[in-house]
Amino acid sequence: MYRALIIDDEKPVQIAIQKLGHWRYYNMEPPQLAVNGKDGLSAMREFRPDIVFVDMNMPVMDGASFLMKASQEFPDSQYIVVSGYDQFAYAQQAIRYGACEYLLKPVVEEELNTAIEKAILRIDPDAVFQQNSDTREEISPEEAVRVIKEYIDSNYCQNIKITMFAEKYYFSIEYLTKLFRNKYGFTIYEYVLKLRMERAKELLADENNKIIDIAERLGYADNHYFSKAFRTYYHISPSQYRKELLNSQK
Repeated sequence: MYRALIIDDEKPVQIAIQKLGHWRYYNMEPPQLAVNGKDGLSAMREFRPDIVFVDMNMPVMDGASFLMKASQEFPDSQYIVVSGYDQFAYAQQAIRYGACEYLLKPVVEEELNTAIEKAILRIDPDAVFQQNSDTREEISPEEAVRVIKEYIDSNYCQNIKITMFAEKYYFSIEYLTKLFRNKYGFTIYEYVLKLRMERAKELLADENNKIIDIAERLGYADNHYFSKAFRTYYHISPSQYRKELLNSQK
């Protein structure tokens, strides 16, 4: 399935794109979210989206700066600008950095999905779309658990909710949790935490990575919450772990 990322600091715009996009029709996972270009780059490095929706006017890092960096680091991703500014300068910047479409706010359903289809066909000219986006996805419980694990392996830094799997595959939360634990030895949330903590150790090994940035990359909105989770999992704080690791390498 294709992956998408929405980078916009306006919550109503995020919601509009999420609700108006025909994700299942285009064989896409529900989009992930970021609130500025800096967050967007971090998110891209974690789960590598195929299509990125980006606003031009954002705090911290604006759309133009984001597109300049992202198009160099992720040249295969397709970028769709969703902007409230009908200005030639913005459109020119977007085109310069390879944006495949420039949409104006408010988001219009038909225009949005036309842009999505255009982006997918640039990725794969032979792409075939589902004929009925409301068709129930038939899948065995065992296959559902395998697909869930694969999804988590690629998206553990995002806000993962079991309800999204329950609604998609028409199994209860309790049933999916039981199947997942029986097959992999962890509940779904325990497995997400395991991957985050293992990745945290890898990132902490590089002293150039600030702990606050590591927390953000791993999906923790609050640095304190990340440190508490790390300490609970490893019985040592992130800063102390880094200190001991670097000392052992001298």
